[in-house]
Amino acid sequence: MIPLRILIAEDEAVIAMLIGEVLAGLGHHVCATVSSADELVAAALMYQPELIIADAGLHDSSGLMAVATILKVDAVPHIFMSGNAAAVRASCPDAIVLEKPFDEADLEQAIAAAVAMLKSQ
Repeated sequence: MIPLRILIAEDEAVIAMLIGEVLAGLGHHVCATVSSADELVAAALMYQPELIIADAGLHDSSGLMAVATILKVDAVPHIFMSGNAAAVRASCPDAIVLEKPFDEADLEQAIAAAVAMLKSQ
């Protein structure tokens, strides 16, 4: 897989760090890690990532809404993480969703699916 510049939105610092380490081990570059929807939108504009991995629920904000805002400006491949994947799929039926907890293989498959989905559009 071609190395990607990835933006992570996760409000649990330890989880964000672990995801970043796995991504680095896969050869990707984490351009930024943020913990709120507002930071996610700002970082996407600033860093222009090739992929966004966003927690669907960011403390008091919505990763879903933040990604929807970003998509109005740029078609960025994205993956949502959630402890309740069914709820995310109910809101966004075509979304690629990783149910927490997930493993490295699940993450790799989700990345490949997100990139393929954008290329097919």
